[in-house]
Formats: sequence, C-alpha cells, structure tokens
Amino acid sequence: MHNNFTNDSSAFAELMAIRGGKALDKDEVTVTDGAPVFQTPFKVGETAAAVLAARGVAANDLWELKTGRRQKIHINTRAAAATSLAGGDMTQLRDHKGVFHPIPVSRAMKHMVSLTQPWQAADGRWFLPHTNLPHLERKILDVLQCSSTPESVSEGVSKWNAGELEEAVAAMFACGGMVRTPEEWLQHPQGAYLASRPVVEITRVADGAPEPLPEGHLPASGIKVLDLTRILAGPTAGIGFAEHGADVLMVTAPHLPQIPAFVRDTSHGKRSCFLDIDNPLQAQQLKTLVGESDVFIDGYRPGRLDANGFGVEELMKIRPGLIHISVNCFGSGGPFASWAGWDQVAQAVTGICDTEGKLNGNGSPKLMPVFTCDFLTGFLATFGGLVALARRAQEGGSYRVQVSLCQSAMLLQRQGVLEAFQHAQGRLTPAEFEELAICDEDTCYGGLKSLGPVLWMSETPCQWRCPPPSPGSDKPEWLTKNSM
Repeated sequence: MHNNFTNDSSAFAELMAIRGGKALDKDEVTVTDGAPVFQTPFKVGETAAAVLAARGVAANDLWELKTGRRQKIHINTRAAAATSLAGGDMTQLRDHKGVFHPIPVSRAMKHMVSLTQPWQAADGRWFLPHTNLPHLERKILDVLQCSSTPESVSEGVSKWNAGELEEAVAAMFACGGMVRTPEEWLQHPQGAYLASRPVVEITRVADGAPEPLPEGHLPASGIKVLDLTRILAGPTAGIGFAEHGADVLMVTAPHLPQIPAFVRDTSHGKRSCFLDIDNPLQAQQLKTLVGESDVFIDGYRPGRLDANGFGVEELMKIRPGLIHISVNCFGSGGPFASWAGWDQVAQAVTGICDTEGKLNGNGSPKLMPVFTCDFLTGFLATFGGLVALARRAQEGGSYRVQVSLCQSAMLLQRQGVLEAFQHAQGRLTPAEFEELAICDEDTCYGGLKSLGPVLWMSETPCQWRCPPPSPGSDKPEWLTKNSM
C-alpha cells in the first residue's frame, strides 16, 4: 500500500524539524508498506524507511539549490528493513558455474556472536560484553579472568555485579554494557542527557562565506568526503554520500583490525587508501587531503584522533568550512560520552534487549536479529551531513554533525512496537532481492550480487560509482574534475 510521508510521521517528523526550511509538498515523499521482514517487535522497516526518506529530502534540498527543481522520493519499508542485513543474504557470491549463493557467516563472526550476548550477573542483573575484534575480546577475557567460550564468559560475568562490571570494563577501554529497561535508561544521567538532545545534532561552530555546491549530475557531485570509519555505522554514512554522487575516500591502515564481510558490504561506490596517522609523513598527507575536503567522518573512539592532530578544532583550522561528522556509541555528552561501544552495547543499555526478551523471547534479555542501530546511525549521519552542506551553501560556516548508536536505539523505541511479527522470514523474497540487486562481475572478492540502493529518487537515482575496492588500492588523492 502506498502512503504519503507527512510531517506527522513520528521519526520523519523529528528529522524534518531538524532540517527546518520550507514544508514539503504532500506528494514529494511516498512509502510502500509491507509485512515485517524480521522477527522482532521493533518497527525496523518503518523506522529505516523514515530515516532514508529524510536523507532523500536532504539530498533533494541540494538538488534544488543546484537546479531549482525538486524530485519525487519513494521508499519501500521491506527494502528499507533489508538494509539492516550485514553479510549473508545482502551479498551473494558467484560460484564457478556462474550461480550466485548467499555467503556463509564466517567462523570468526559466529564465535563473536556466541560471546557477545547478555549474561546474568551475580546481582541478578544482566551484562553484555562485546568481543567483535580480537583486541577487544582479549580485554574482556582479562577483566572476567576467563577463557574464550560462552560457558566461561557466562561464569565470569556471574561473579560480578552488573553495574560494577560495566565500570570495570570501561576502565580497561573495553566494551560492554549493563542491560537496562527503557525506563531505567531514561532515568540514567546518560539517557536523560540524550533525551534532551536532538537525534542528529547539527551545530554551526565557525563563521565563513557561503560555498556554492559543485556542478554535477547528482546532488552531492563534486563533494569530497573523507571516511575514517570501520565496521558498520560510519561506513554506512560514507556509502550514503557515495550514493548521492560524492567522491568518498576511505582512509585506514593495514594494521587496523577489520571485519572483511563488513568492509566488502559497505565499500560500494568508494575508493580506499592506506595512511597511518601515527606516521608523521602519512599524517601530513592526510592533512593535505583534509585541506581540500568537504566532509570528514570520524568513527574513532571519542578523542582518539585529537592526539594525532585531527581533533575538530584542528581540522577546521586546516579546512574552514568543513563538515565534521562524529559517529560513536554514547553521543555528544553525558557521563558515558568517552566510552566506546557497538550496536549490541547500545541495544543493551537503552532497553532494546529488555523489550526484545519480554516480547520475543522467554523473558530474559535478548538481542535483535539485525544490526539496526548501526544502519540507522549511518543513515542519520548522511542526513545530517547533507543538511549541513545545504546550510553551508546558503549561509556559510563550519559545522559539526553528531550521531550515536544510543540515539538511534532511542529513536527506534520511540516508534513503538508491532503486534504481529512472529512469522517474519528474516529476509526479502528472491523476487524482492532480484529487483534491487546489483551485480559486480570482477571484484577483489569475486563475482558479487548485492542488495543495491533502496532509496528511489525520480531524477537522480542513487547509484554506486564502482564496486567495493581492494583495501588500500587507491592513491591518497582526490579525483580530478575529469575523472568524477
């Protein structure tokens, strides 16, 4: 069923209030409703569709500044929900006979999932340790004094009170969180702080002359984006800019840990280079890139880049007019602001695990079946960056955009829950997947068939400039005008 998105739609309304500006025509944005994709009480499809539609509106604002025209936007809730699939059915690999098959989940990912679950603590509360990278797993095991098995981790958690364990894990710069109810989170100083802030914080931090948008056939054509992020939320922000035409350059280093499947699935349309910011010469190369950039996406632990001369103030001295996007777990302030975290941690602390367990389990805390907080956060980051680019074009200035996994978790919960979700299949139908699939014949990963962009825009369809590149395969330089 087709419906119009209006400013009365809750998540969409929140984002339109942040955008500001003139009201939309009632038929600018439409949505197709459908049955839930995932077995979860949370409105994954509806919320993702609302945020993606808002991203489309922000891209439309850039298009209007360039052309004087607006275009139609459409999103399907089932397709929007499917964007929360990381690996698996979202990307398929061609075999030697030319047949595409879903890519099996890696052994390392299965091991991480087996440990990164809510475990009951000594005081009867629950705690979720996060172990998605080897160095983080090692820190958790050291705190718990246990081995790398679910049974041992469970026993280790059972010797602590959950709140004390949360503090001990944070003190070791590891990741984890005590499971709270939604009410407890909103009463906690961190939850109360975030509830007082907009879900996307866009702050003008310096004055400057307006910067007209570059010429080009897509809303973000000519915009240069530095993507210093890993895993899911930050890279999802980068791929959003790429879908609207920006030149997105991923910057990482060979020694930094990654999850290969996530690199593959969030690198479409981007280029990739290696620069080690601990190396003075390479750090200077990055500063040269910053000087010519428009957007800088920071997915590091809060404050980590400051020590290398890439804090917000330093970056904006290098490049007045920069849009700086911060993607983290706990948000722009509050007692947990300096803590690192991941999707599952945000689910635990904000109340999602508690609700999921009560409505879709045996009553014990339970994770959602997909990484919805990660993907929502990425969509919100792109939305905020596009809004800031429009403001820079009209008013001038430098801007900070701040999004977080916990804010996304809270946005999801504000949409309420579904009454019927038990028979959801956990994937799109083959016909739905094929309608959106994009095939890349010869990538560094082999022949791929991937779930393509799901946001539809009538004049500037979202697109990927190139297949996912081999990490570090590009030079640390911007595309020339002729190559864009």
